[in-house]
Amino acid sequence: MIIRIVRMHITQAGVDEFLEIFEANKQAIRNFAGCTHLELLRDADDQSTFTTLSHWKDEASLEAYRKSELFGSVWGRVKTLFSERSQAFSLVKFIEV
Repeated sequence: MIIRIVRMHITQAGVDEFLEIFEANKQAIRNFAGCTHLELLRDADDQSTFTTLSHWKDEASLEAYRKSELFGSVWGRVKTLFSERSQAFSLVKFIEV
């Protein structure tokens, strides 16, 4: 399993539009082949900073999503709302207690 974390800093003026885009596309992303979990987190100290946390069956599933029309459409709209560069990284479970 691949865990994908994307932290996004949205302009104050773009927060409502960002939330609308997420709401409109969350089911399609959750239902994308290989996606097993998706959630949106909001920073406790900065109301315009959000993080998506998604789980993918494997690297190939995540890569297929990143090359999909769905991703291109969503990311193309979301990235115009950034106040600074996003941070994205992938993780695998290492130790679970």
